[in-house]
Amino acid sequence: MKKGLLITIGVIAVIVFILYRVFAGSYNKMVTKEEQVTGAWSQVENVYQRRADLIPNLVNTVKGYADFEQETLQGVIEARSKATGVNVNADDLSPEKLEQFQQAQQGLSSALSRLMVVVERYPDLKANQNFIKLQDQLEGTENRIAVERRRFNEVTQEYNTYIRKFPQTMLAGMYGFEKKGYFEADEGADEVPEVSFD
Repeated sequence: MKKGLLITIGVIAVIVFILYRVFAGSYNKMVTKEEQVTGAWSQVENVYQRRADLIPNLVNTVKGYADFEQETLQGVIEARSKATGVNVNADDLSPEKLEQFQQAQQGLSSALSRLMVVVERYPDLKANQNFIKLQDQLEGTENRIAVERRRFNEVTQEYNTYIRKFPQTMLAGMYGFEKKGYFEADEGADEVPEVSFD
């Protein structure tokens, strides 16, 4: 009788240990993966902030040219204000919130593109060393943004895949782990741009 009781207790202890490892291991891995998504998001915000910080210097350099189009500069300033006004919490990376953030950033990108097109008409400005340095820094920042967005999407995909697999899918719902959104290509990005030399 004692031997049977010891075997039963041993089996129960093994089952409890296995269940604990499954639940604790899955939970800990979900926490780790969610923190990776949060960290990647922080890096995305960091490079967007770098771009926002460079813009006042660029605008001030361009303002030095008295005949420069004020409307274009005002558009850049307003777009920067809108872009920095949209904040997305790392705990709520829903597709809708990311779309809102992405639209604000796209508005700033468009305003900067218009500024660079107008700059082409000002040879003295294009030759200004401060302007050239700022333009290079902005170009480098745009590349960093693309890299960090790609990294964010990679860790988000890993996280989303993990929480959707069995048995994590049951545990994720129990523990409150939800699917995160991705950065997506801008509307019209799949269309080939038309180049004209008229």
